[in-house]
Amino acid sequence: MSTELSSPAPSKRIVVIDMARGLALLAMASYHFTWDLEFFGYVDAGLTAVGGWKLYARCIASTFLFLVGVSLVLAHSRGIRWAGFWKRLVMVALAAAAITVATRIATPDGFIFFGILHEIALASLLGLAFLRLPALLTALVAALVVAAPFYMRFPVFDHPALWWVGLSTVNPRSNDYVPLFPWFGVVLAGIAVTSLASASGLLARLGELSPGSWRRPLVFIGRHSLAFYLIHQPVLIACVWAFSQIVPAHVETRQTSFVKSCQASCQETRDATFCSTYCACMLDALEGEDTLRRLYAADQSPELKARVTELAGMCTAKTDNAPTGGD
Repeated sequence: MSTELSSPAPSKRIVVIDMARGLALLAMASYHFTWDLEFFGYVDAGLTAVGGWKLYARCIASTFLFLVGVSLVLAHSRGIRWAGFWKRLVMVALAAAAITVATRIATPDGFIFFGILHEIALASLLGLAFLRLPALLTALVAALVVAAPFYMRFPVFDHPALWWVGLSTVNPRSNDYVPLFPWFGVVLAGIAVTSLASASGLLARLGELSPGSWRRPLVFIGRHSLAFYLIHQPVLIACVWAFSQIVPAHVETRQTSFVKSCQASCQETRDATFCSTYCACMLDALEGEDTLRRLYAADQSPELKARVTELAGMCTAKTDNAPTGGD
């Protein structure tokens, strides 16, 4: 039996969902503020790309995309309201295009060619096809989409024109990369969960909740999410830039920055002793071939990538085979 329309969706706006969206936006702003501090040199290079910060960023993105699925069900489960849908889609698509242009100018070596807004626009369109399907079937497809990058990466997707799919054998360099796979699966999970919640009457009960006046800032942000997304980062960057004019950050050498970033990434899978030796090996190898300068110049040539991979393998083997202090 199909469950997605067994119980009608509530007719009034559900405040707690606006609050959840508002909390996610504030979390995103905190992450972007830390990224800005990293960009201007106030915290270690690579901090927001590894460890807890990396997990934090993925949780924020997952929350946004899950809520996209929730919103699709709430807005269109009784029938797609095309006028409102197209208006919202065009706004998000234009905002995504603006982000691409702005970051292409500001940070050309890591510009956002397919970030969270691009994914929201595409997922909103594709998600319509699942609104009438049984919730459990949608949940199954969601699981397959999330798992796809683990077993469906092919060289054909390595062409830049297909990076948005998310199935390339290498991850493209971008300050915000949210491809179709696996992230569309999170939207589908939102659709499935909301359909089940509607069938069980949970949505109707959530619609009856009315938190106190303290909720108003969160609700306001949640109801103006696109405007908040577009405005907050330029404001944060301007603030950090202004501060940097008064209290400049300590400028590290390229070598120090590389070693810190290398060790932070390495220690996600290996111990500190190994990473210290490995990163020193990588620094010596890269400097000896003038490869480090090319890396910091955002050289994306296949030849350079292949050479860096070769050097990484060499340094890994050399470090693994190095005698320990007790030998």
